[in-house]
Parts: sequence; C-alpha cells; structure tokens
Amino acid sequence: MKIAVTYENGNIFQHFGRTEYFKVYEVEDGKILSSEVISSNGIGHGALAGLLADRDIRTLICGGLGGGALNALTGAGIEVCAGASGDADAAVDAYLKGELTDSGANCDHHGEGHTCGHHEGEDHECCGGHEGEEGGCCGGGGCGGRQILFEGKNAGKNVKVHYRGTFDDGTQFDSSYDRGEPLAFICGAGIMIRGFDKAVADMEVGQIVDVHLMPEEAYGERNPEAILEVAIAQLPGSENLKVGDRVYLQNMAGQPFPVTVTAKDDTMITLDANHEMAGKELNFRIELVECED
Repeated sequence: MKIAVTYENGNIFQHFGRTEYFKVYEVEDGKILSSEVISSNGIGHGALAGLLADRDIRTLICGGLGGGALNALTGAGIEVCAGASGDADAAVDAYLKGELTDSGANCDHHGEGHTCGHHEGEDHECCGGHEGEEGGCCGGGGCGGRQILFEGKNAGKNVKVHYRGTFDDGTQFDSSYDRGEPLAFICGAGIMIRGFDKAVADMEVGQIVDVHLMPEEAYGERNPEAILEVAIAQLPGSENLKVGDRVYLQNMAGQPFPVTVTAKDDTMITLDANHEMAGKELNFRIELVECED
C-alpha cells in the first residue's frame, strides 16, 4: 500500500491544491518500508488526483482541501484524511495506528472529524500508540518558502542518496543501506535538515562524504517550553505509561504530535514534545547515488 502526504520542510503542507511536493510512503503490514519525496509538477488539484492514482496511491493525508478536490480524489479511489498538520512521518504513523482524525473537506476549517486508519489494540482518549525508534534525517519545523534555499551545483535537482547516521559514540540511529533503498529528495528545497542538504549540494555522483552536524544544522536546540507537566487524572490512558515511552497526544483540532514520557509519579506525568534528535550532534556518511535535473 502507498500513502501520500502533502509535504514541505518535513511537515504536512496545508493546501492540497498548491502543494509542490508529496512524500510517498510504501507500507506493508502496518509498517513503513520506504519513502520518497516527489514533485507535483505544478499541476492543479484536479490533475493531482490523477497523478496520485497513477502511482497506485490509495491514501492521502493533507491539510486543507475543498469539496471539488475531495470528490476528484475519492472518485479516483483514494481515501482522504484531511485537516492534518505537523510532522509528516508522525501523521503516517498515527494513521497506521488508527489515531489520525479526518475533518473532511475543510478549506474553511469547519466540521467535526472522524478517525482515519485501522485501530489495533486498545485506544486511549489522548495517549496514542507507542512510536518506533526510527531516526531519519528529514527536517522538521514550520512551513517555509518553497524556493531553493542555497546555492550548489545540485541545488534544485532531484537526488538520491544512501546514508548512515551515527551519534558521536558510534551508535547508529538510521541507515538507508539497511533498508536497501536510497532516499530521494529535491536538494536545497528545505525537505532535509539543513546540514545534510548542504553537504549533498556540491557532491559528485558516486562520491562519499562524512559530515558532522551541530544541533543548529540538524534538529535545533532543545526548547524548555516544549516540556509539558500534566495531571494523570486529566490525561486518560497516561496511568499505563512509563518513563521512556514515546506516544502521541492530540491538540484541540484532534491532530497528533509525538511526545516522550520523561518523569511520572502518582499524580503527575511529564512529557517532552521536543524532537528526539533536538540538541544532539549528528554524524552522517552520505553517498550520492543519482542526480537529475
């Protein structure tokens, strides 16, 4: 099964008809096998349904879209989960757990939602299922401009890279080699974390480079304001959590975001909404496999 997400800078782009990129996930048995970022080729929402259908995509996760776009997508046999926001990878993970809320056609941001995906196991009112220990090197943060962000001979080109990511102690947190498939993205478009992206911008096909990224070039410094202390009684399901668990909360719009349990006592639980890689220095070995205009 393939799932597409309107995509920009690691997040869900909020207007289906204007999205320039989709992140496409290959899924089997409820697990993500691979992903790639593709261009919408600048076509409008009517033709986007055909673009997705031609790639055998059967589910779309997006922000806002109108009734016409919704009809075109459903007519093409594509299930739509609208009204999503935040991290694209987290939204797909939540969809696979049956925890992603769909608001329907929502360009005006109205309407009540229902849950997308298939539920497995017991659901909590606020706390979602446990997240896997995937690292990855796709950038997070808010939606920014879609122009090419820096110079380099590969900037603006479609590239494919193999990479291995490690911490300073040598522990590996992610590897495209282990998955057996290179990562595809548009260099310089803000799809990747900045330090990784800039390293690829001047590489030759076949070249391998080693880069060391400080937090400001990767997932940023930790934000103390993203630490949440909540009464267990106010968060049904949290009584079953333990320190180290990584779960999902839902905001007021029913949209999921990941948090990590960092402390818990009989009455209170502390949740960290910082990205798990925030504040960390990262190392990447990058191999440029392919580069096309």
